[in-house]
Amino acid sequence: MPKALETVLEIDLGALTHNFNYLKSKLKPQTKFLAVVKAFAYGSDSVEIAKHLQKLRIDYFAVAYTKEGIALRDAGITTPILVLHPQPINFKTIIERCLEPSIYNAKVLNEFITVAEAQSQTDYPVHIKFNTGLNRLGFWENDVDYITSKLKATKSVVVKSMFSHLAASEDVSESKFTERQIETFKTIAEEFESRIGYNPWLHLCNTSGAINYPKAHFNMVRCGIGLYGFGNSPKEDDNLKPIASLKSVISQIHKIEKGETVGYNRAYKSKGIERTATIPIGHADGINRIYGNENGFVIINGKKASIIGNVCMDMIMVNITNIDCNEGDEVIIFDPNHKAVDLAESAHTISYEIITSVSQRVKRIFFNSL
Repeated sequence: MPKALETVLEIDLGALTHNFNYLKSKLKPQTKFLAVVKAFAYGSDSVEIAKHLQKLRIDYFAVAYTKEGIALRDAGITTPILVLHPQPINFKTIIERCLEPSIYNAKVLNEFITVAEAQSQTDYPVHIKFNTGLNRLGFWENDVDYITSKLKATKSVVVKSMFSHLAASEDVSESKFTERQIETFKTIAEEFESRIGYNPWLHLCNTSGAINYPKAHFNMVRCGIGLYGFGNSPKEDDNLKPIASLKSVISQIHKIEKGETVGYNRAYKSKGIERTATIPIGHADGINRIYGNENGFVIINGKKASIIGNVCMDMIMVNITNIDCNEGDEVIIFDPNHKAVDLAESAHTISYEIITSVSQRVKRIFFNSL
């Protein structure tokens, strides 16, 4: 790729293919693969990512909200789409756009059945979510009888899958907890199947679960962060390729005297004669204020330049006193060689946050390295 002349997010579809193939290699041939493309495909571009994965014959997509699913349908995506956190106000639209809702409590179950019946639906696919320890969304184990009785009383819906979410599948120290979640899910599934009279698909594993707990793959796995190049461990990070590179450019260089201040609220004070560079990217673009005041850094000509002062809405200033650089030089915020996880850890956060924070106003450039 040529050097960046403005703030851009470069997205490598070849790296996406690599990650998909690597994760798929962990599965049995009959195990289905669901790609999580919520939050603009983890800060990249949900439409382009979904189009590419559809060409790779992905089995399912998942989004968080109905609006995200509509965007994919509008772009021509025909693969089944699971909506992980639907709201009842959108149930009619979900049916109209052939999206499939996660049903996670009694209110949602009853309201979706009501809408489906009003729309004269038969066997509309739904996905029943159980809470096995994350304590975020989901029915409880003792809700099985209630759920199945409601489902048996209507022909409007059919359970396509049952699923839950692992809370700490990447953490070896929490393996006993994860094992308990797996066993709880198995118990729920057995009871549910015996009561409902058929066998929905089962899925439990996220990226780390797919890698670390092959016995819990069941009928399908749901991979999000792994597709975008992060394996939640240094070992697995080496097997994956980050698909996104966030780059910018030096707009202006200043030479400041000792005691001069930089940025809003005079948050940085020069310790001597120093050089600073102003870069056209700020908290409106995804560089949150936590990275200011020397918590975060960028890479200029192979060297780290600390972010100084408070992050502005559209700009950051960095210390380039010991870096040979000029106005117009490329600035790397993260890329495959300077990973988002390193920048995130410098500010005591996680890679998920920084990559999903990249604003939609940042220009996307797509290429294929394969």
